Amino acid sequence: MQLYIAEKPSLGRAIAAALPAPHQKGPGWIRCGQGNEAVTVSWCIGHLLEPAEPGSYDPRWQKWRQEDLPLFPERWEVTPKDGVRQQLNVLESLIRQADTIVHAGDPDREGQLLVDEVIRYFGATCPVQRILINDLTPAAVARAIRSPKDNREYRRLSHSALARQRADWLYGINLTRFYTLSYQQQGQQGVYSVGRVQTPVLGLVVERDHTIEHFEPKPFYRIEATCHGIEPDSDPSPFTARWLPDEAFREHLDTEDRLLDKATAEQIAGAVEGRPGTITESRFRDRNEAPPLPLSLSALQIEAGRLFRMGAKDVLDTAQNLYERHQLITYPRSDCRYLPEGHYDQREGVIRAIGQVDGELTRACDQADLTRRTAAWNDKQVDAHHAIIPTSRPAANGKLTAAETKIYNLIARFYLMQFSADAVHREGRLTVTIGEHRFRATETAILTPGWKTLEIKLRDAAQEARRAPLPRLEKGEPALCDQTAIRERKTQPPQHFTDATLLSAMTNIARFVSDPELRKTLRETDGLGTEATRAAIIDTLFKRDYLYRDSRHIKATDKGKALIGALPDTVSKPDMTAIWEATLETIKRGEGDPRQFLADLKQQISGFIRTRPGTGSTPGADQPAAPHCPKCRTAMREREGKFGRFWACTRFPDCNGTRPLEDSTPADGTSQKPVPCPHCFSPLVRRKGKKGWFWGCSNFPTCRQTVDDNDGTPAVRLRKST
Repeated sequence: MQLYIAEKPSLGRAIAAALPAPHQKGPGWIRCGQGNEAVTVSWCIGHLLEPAEPGSYDPRWQKWRQEDLPLFPERWEVTPKDGVRQQLNVLESLIRQADTIVHAGDPDREGQLLVDEVIRYFGATCPVQRILINDLTPAAVARAIRSPKDNREYRRLSHSALARQRADWLYGINLTRFYTLSYQQQGQQGVYSVGRVQTPVLGLVVERDHTIEHFEPKPFYRIEATCHGIEPDSDPSPFTARWLPDEAFREHLDTEDRLLDKATAEQIAGAVEGRPGTITESRFRDRNEAPPLPLSLSALQIEAGRLFRMGAKDVLDTAQNLYERHQLITYPRSDCRYLPEGHYDQREGVIRAIGQVDGELTRACDQADLTRRTAAWNDKQVDAHHAIIPTSRPAANGKLTAAETKIYNLIARFYLMQFSADAVHREGRLTVTIGEHRFRATETAILTPGWKTLEIKLRDAAQEARRAPLPRLEKGEPALCDQTAIRERKTQPPQHFTDATLLSAMTNIARFVSDPELRKTLRETDGLGTEATRAAIIDTLFKRDYLYRDSRHIKATDKGKALIGALPDTVSKPDMTAIWEATLETIKRGEGDPRQFLADLKQQISGFIRTRPGTGSTPGADQPAAPHCPKCRTAMREREGKFGRFWACTRFPDCNGTRPLEDSTPADGTSQKPVPCPHCFSPLVRRKGKKGWFWGCSNFPTCRQTVDDNDGTPAVRLRKST
């Protein structure tokens, strides 16, 4: 028996529809054909198996205790997920009867793993083939069925997914338990979850909120000169040019080359007003702009967020409906913006279908130039899946919702752009030098809109301010500055994140990394998370009370700020996490070793826990009323002894630190909120030496870091913790 295993029921039904009749339906399967030619189609329901809970490895791990950390399973286990055991039993019976298995998981690393793990769980020994289906229309499914490959060709994709799954388990289980237990001993309640990707995403929002909250606007000045040509035969039309910052004035410029000193601005304006100058640059050209590529999932989510203010998860769910239920678009969880070259031959059918599904685009379909071929069709840029485009299906399976209509329309527009003319921009630049100062004027206008007629505009072009064209002056012509003006502006803080801008930040994470070499490396990766997981990551942060919405803006809660304030940069910044994503890509390509990746991760996790002994090293959201233990900096509590009440370490009997009850504000600084050592993140303790007070690492003599005392507090620069 040949057995097809799809990722989900909708894909299973699409495969069965492309196989010979008659079709016999059973519980969790469809049999197609008759006699020896019969084929059975079954399916998973997403992941049927999940990583085992800690208690499955060791009963002691069921309870959250600091002394058990870190938790590193010797041999990995998976367990059936609740609610899908019946379908898992169906697959077990079918796998044991199969002579050949055809793996039909979604064409990404997660789709590869979730079918592979079921086949492996039941110890199948028969040959396994692989088909990749990006499009659920019957013709596309039939094409995929006719060209199966050996599933072993995709084992590296599975290894990458498995490494990701185990990394998430190790990182999330250990650090969530570590920081939650630390907070509980500070008197806080609830679970403080830490994730390989979710925590750096939260860190981005917290950092942005902090920047806005502490932003101090500063005035800066723009100098404008109104000039005109003075040759008898030149165009006398006036033009306004803006002063170009010069290194000679560096002391008065900020990092963005804005002039901060008003007196200097007045000096420059006075030096050029009424003075003659020379055109030192004259450049006018018509520039062609090719259409943008078709959409990936992230690009779709960013565009829909910007245009329709749709959340990332809403966009994904809507696209998934268009793919599964209506079969109007190709596989939506794609990270690719290119198309297979063979797809070019299907353009007529796809464009015809767009005109039938979306009446708004009928005219654009009629005007499409089917002889055009953009850079979108490129086999070298296509891996497991291609860009999201409409299918050749001419009608939806039922009425489309308003959201489905918008998303289909957006995807279709980007496809139709590939068959539209280039946009042509008319660009001009004049630079006039007056004395030692340079001023520049620019113009840009759309000469021929081309594909831009398919763009969705947020505002009417007629409402946009139209500037007069620049006079066509030649390089070397004289000019005169008639008058000058100084415009005072104020620096503006960055905007709070929205769904669209947070997704963009996750996709282009290199922008938030300061190290130039690391930034160069990260530009070549897919950023934080994957196309398929980014929306879920943001949604998880909302569910865990780390983020909240303020109108269309996304902001961090006090709980989220407190957690990021307590974490070392290596956990809360995107650098290390994005590198892990790059490593997973090398595993996928066969260049990386998943075992070494996990071994390195275990070492990092051990370092986080080992170098921050005890539990008081992680500060809570508020300063506790009780002092901290002089030995391990854990919060203390009052206890009754034979000589009366006293402060005792909450880690007793692991730590026997004590202090007198009246000593609730000791000079050693342990009544203050713990401050981590800048070297190893263990808490600093105030000590008195021959030269006075200083702060030393509580992990001495392992760590010998010292910090100067600044009026009772350590003189180290710390990130804000709310």
